[in-house]
Amino acid sequence: MKKIIEVLEYGENDIRFNTDIDVTKNPQALLDLIPKLMLSMSSSLFGKKEINVYSVIRSLISADFALSNNRKEMIKMLDEQTKALSKSFRETLDIMQKQGKAAVVPVGKLAAKMAS
Repeated sequence: MKKIIEVLEYGENDIRFNTDIDVTKNPQALLDLIPKLMLSMSSSLFGKKEINVYSVIRSLISADFALSNNRKEMIKMLDEQTKALSKSFRETLDIMQKQGKAAVVPVGKLAAKMAS
């Protein structure tokens, strides 16, 4: 097991971050992580807890952008990268659906089913 990211709040102004990934030694590790995160986030995160996780992830992103000296350039770069990743992921998902290896569950359906 590898710690991808850990964020712990120890006090009012004491938030600490940790990860087992060392991008200075292996920058490719982050690129390798993206498809794994996409697959996990698209297939297993449907309940209330995960909605909270997504919200915290977005808060981390907002804080990162707010501190950035080149926010507009970062947003543009991320927009370009995610467009390509999204297209590739959707094409792969379509192929897997046609092969019967994947099924798309409409948003909210599984959470509602699990709650009943």
